[in-house]
Amino acid sequence: MSEPNPEITDALVAEHGLNAEEYARVQEILGRTPNLVELGIFSVMWSEHCSYKSSKKWLKTLPTEGPQVIQGPGENAGVVDIGDGQAAVFKMESHNHPSFIEPYQGAATGVGGILRDVFTMGARPIANLNALRFGDPQHPKTRHLVSGVVAGIGGYGNCVGVPTVAGEVNFHPAYNGNILVNAMTVGLAEADRIFYAKAHGAGNPVVYVGSKTGRDGIHGATMASASFDADSEEKRPTVQVGDPFTEKLLIEACLELMATDAVIGIQDMGAAGLTSSSFEMASKGGSGVALNLDHVPVREDGMSAYEIMLSESQERMLMVLKPGREAEAKAIFDKWDLDFAVVGELTDTGRMVIQKGGEQVCDLPIDPLAEAAPEYDRPWEPTPAQAEVDATDVPAHDATRALETLIASPDLCSRRWVWEQYDHMVGADTVQRPGGDAGVVRVHGTDKALAVTVDCTPRYVLADPIQGGRQAVAEAYRNITATGAKPLAVTDNMNFGNPEKPLVMGQFVGSCQGMGEACQALDTPVVSGNVSLYNETGETAILPTPAIGGVGLLDELSAMATIGFKAGDEAIILIGETHGHLGQSLYLRELCGREDGPPPPVDLDAERRNGDFVRDLIRSGKVTACHDLSDGGLFVALAEMAMAGDLGATLEPPEEIALHAWLFGEDQARYLVTAPQAGAILQAAQAAQVPAYAIGRTGGRALKVADGPSISVEQVRAAHESWLPTFMSAAD
Repeated sequence: MSEPNPEITDALVAEHGLNAEEYARVQEILGRTPNLVELGIFSVMWSEHCSYKSSKKWLKTLPTEGPQVIQGPGENAGVVDIGDGQAAVFKMESHNHPSFIEPYQGAATGVGGILRDVFTMGARPIANLNALRFGDPQHPKTRHLVSGVVAGIGGYGNCVGVPTVAGEVNFHPAYNGNILVNAMTVGLAEADRIFYAKAHGAGNPVVYVGSKTGRDGIHGATMASASFDADSEEKRPTVQVGDPFTEKLLIEACLELMATDAVIGIQDMGAAGLTSSSFEMASKGGSGVALNLDHVPVREDGMSAYEIMLSESQERMLMVLKPGREAEAKAIFDKWDLDFAVVGELTDTGRMVIQKGGEQVCDLPIDPLAEAAPEYDRPWEPTPAQAEVDATDVPAHDATRALETLIASPDLCSRRWVWEQYDHMVGADTVQRPGGDAGVVRVHGTDKALAVTVDCTPRYVLADPIQGGRQAVAEAYRNITATGAKPLAVTDNMNFGNPEKPLVMGQFVGSCQGMGEACQALDTPVVSGNVSLYNETGETAILPTPAIGGVGLLDELSAMATIGFKAGDEAIILIGETHGHLGQSLYLRELCGREDGPPPPVDLDAERRNGDFVRDLIRSGKVTACHDLSDGGLFVALAEMAMAGDLGATLEPPEEIALHAWLFGEDQARYLVTAPQAGAILQAAQAAQVPAYAIGRTGGRALKVADGPSISVEQVRAAHESWLPTFMSAAD
């Protein structure tokens, strides 16, 4: 059957997401007009999603190296040394556009894709995390999207057998037309057995393994590189369909084959499917590839070369094997009931030559598509500074009523409804469940553990991208530190609107600057990441959301800290300086109906100094509980500690700061710790030049501020637990 070969018109080029300048460059590279298959390949490889053409310039400014880094950005996932010959392998990635169109499958395949990125490196996945942003709870689509996304994440992760141990959920009207689904996976590997996506050795076989190829997901990468419009629902066929049971088999088969020495290079088929996997492997290895698509396992009759090359069907991998090892590899994949096919071989031509049905359907140079894609220095403008918010101009609501309102608000309420749908204990190595500062997962068979978290405060980034970028990294650092773990490195997921708008591009640039400064100061290099642009519908962009996934190492599990109060009559000590910063606070938004002011400034020296001090306290066994302060401020953090420990507390606030600002201000670089007595900790803090204050004691069944009103822990818990189940059970 002959391949379709329509005339390449301007309209067809535009449909493929290439502008006139880019198409002219295609013709210049080829010295001719491309055919349809070649146009499709250029379209996906030069898409924003695959090429990072608008973001590459600024991503290069991020710190990516350190003694702990084995592999930084540029591979399927980042790799850091955790000692004893072991490595942590991790990455975060978005599946935003598909999840808005088809929430269950979009979210499910997001989990599947990030799992493959990790086990492709030779690591066994041990933990999943996610960062979810939804629209206004009053928006007619929000409940449906929350339900579908959470079910999709749970449905896939639970079947694969990887625990989902941490995450975050936000609601804001800016996400009404574009939700964000960012998935992160962490795996464990032997440090000297990392596998890379490099194809080398002319004549070596190129092997396809996993599921068959269908028509789902065609042009998924192109869709993820454009803004939504009124016809977004029609893009449902471009959403991939996942099968977690096949993924589980694929994990086991790949890891079994990797235990031999047969594999030269391996790459999962993610965005742009067979196209991106083959081009990227060949480019990194300096090779050419000859593919015969007649050998690709397909699940639908009559698939064209265009469809096979651009399909984003799930649970598929591409490998390069040592010659003569095909039968051994096939036996493993047969055992796991997975497809295995030799679909080509490496060449020394530096070109991709594709055959189908006896015809040559593609002949392209590899490097211009993989490494020499367009790179733009887009115009950008800084975000205008916001006027300061003076606490004296902000109403001082009753403290206990304000707490009850905040703790029941969409952004602070319990996420139990979400995480109870995830299996967070499968594998039996989860030692700190969702609900604390970070998820903690034991390194199997050892006394070590990894602390993992995802963090970002989008409203801060909107108000000041530099400070917001800093704060995302700093909060991940604090969440890991609060468990007693040493932060090692981060992965990022950069979610923004249309980069062709200078203000949006300025948000991206500012975020990169702030993140880079924080990563440098806190010694947490960026080892992997993902960029998702064009998250806007009509003229409405999302809040800029540079999500940070952090990983830290706990040398001794016995030294791990948790947030819950442990006993009555213990001292409550505040580490860090409080100025009562109410700009962009949830108190200002939820109780005063205002979203203004600058975000709290992030003092990176203080973050490092205070974090090192808190970690030392935890490791030396001097504190009984620890919690970082973030959204909602001190009183919210205290309430979370009280609920976790089922114990009350009494606070003694200072007189020099307005009470509502002291209780609900969101100053950074702060922690709450408890200890039988405060004296030794205050003395150690003074010696370390770390601000520390005894602010109250644990005990009783209520939270009380000095001689003011009190609120029972049970009343706080009832408010905290009620909003999300009530919202999700309401009729549409």
